[in-house]
Amino acid sequence: MQEVIRIRGGRPLSGDVTISGSKNATVALIPAAVLANGPVTIVGVPEIADVDSLSEILHILNVDVIQRSNDHLIIDPTNMKNVDLDDDVVTKLRASYYFMGALLGKYGYVRMKMPGGCYLGPRPIDLHIKGFEALGASVDYDRGCYTIKADHLKGAKIFLDIASVGATINIMMAAVYADGRTTIENAAREPEIIDVATLLNRMGANVRGAGTNVITIDGVRELSGCFHEIIPDRIEAGTFVIMAAACAEEMRILNVIPKHIEGLTSKLLEMGAKLDIGVDSIVVRKAEKPLKAVDITTKPYPGFATDLQQPLTALLTGAEGISQVKDTIYKERFKHCLELQRMGASIELGSGSAYIKGPTPLYGDKVTATDLRCGACLVIAGLMAEGTTEIHDVYHIDRGYDRIDDKLRALGAHISRSMID
Repeated sequence: MQEVIRIRGGRPLSGDVTISGSKNATVALIPAAVLANGPVTIVGVPEIADVDSLSEILHILNVDVIQRSNDHLIIDPTNMKNVDLDDDVVTKLRASYYFMGALLGKYGYVRMKMPGGCYLGPRPIDLHIKGFEALGASVDYDRGCYTIKADHLKGAKIFLDIASVGATINIMMAAVYADGRTTIENAAREPEIIDVATLLNRMGANVRGAGTNVITIDGVRELSGCFHEIIPDRIEAGTFVIMAAACAEEMRILNVIPKHIEGLTSKLLEMGAKLDIGVDSIVVRKAEKPLKAVDITTKPYPGFATDLQQPLTALLTGAEGISQVKDTIYKERFKHCLELQRMGASIELGSGSAYIKGPTPLYGDKVTATDLRCGACLVIAGLMAEGTTEIHDVYHIDRGYDRIDDKLRALGAHISRSMID
């Protein structure tokens, strides 16, 4: 038995939708919370499967997890035990690797399985390892598990060959208790890094420069509990803005930081979409003229986000002309195009790129969400398509989108779930 999502396309969307807390921040904030010596309260936690998996890992570590409400989590590491993380739950998501930095920073020792997550091509963690070793840790890999240990961590200058979000955050967490000063050069600049640094500083850490390409961490002796509210999810916000440009008469997207998705909104305006960008909301109205083709190249923040490349591809099938999408972050991130072709899209694949000819009408079919953002792409395609689209492997979607069915139904979409053999 497996769960599928069915969408009957062609229905115009309208109304308000509120964006949940950031998935990419949440999956780092939860491991970061164990660095404290007291309870950490996090508000704005999205209802996604990755949070459930991280909570399972916390329970393995004997960390108390109290859920006051749907989006309100209290993480209490007072009675925490640093046990080996060799449970299969570690392989359910890539972000489990943040426990490497957190446990290494707090205990000087961590042993855990290789993290999992969506397959987007090669995604090595060598930059993480390089950072840990620069801080004085030894790293061994044996029988599918990493063992990382250090008698004591000492601040160091670390240059990242690639501005990796995961490596930046992981090294930052490992360094908060290290002796002396750690400097991360060529650090990633994503908003989620700022959010993690904000949490760490509220706990008593000394992290400066988050959001720039040089981050400085001065080690401290103790971190305490605190209260933290998660930033809005810029990828969910972008996904709903794309949905609105594709299908809405008028949609208002609330709880947005527009600056976080300027790479997307500038391209949508170039296509001819009608956007009214406010302080913390974006209103999208139906365009008077057909949308125009546009070229996209994904880049690290503040460039066009790789996580929005796949959702936007669905919209580009309805734009006039030939659009080129080039992904410089994950060159193999084009499996969604094969599913769109099944629905009638005219797409030619190149090396790390796709050429989308439009407008081509889409037709409902049986398709498969091969990863999280592919799933979002197929939801948008299903909303655009004539007939019924049946999406399989929807667990990928549930890893990163909070109650997407409920939000879409409230906007007028015809979407349902069911179990099939």
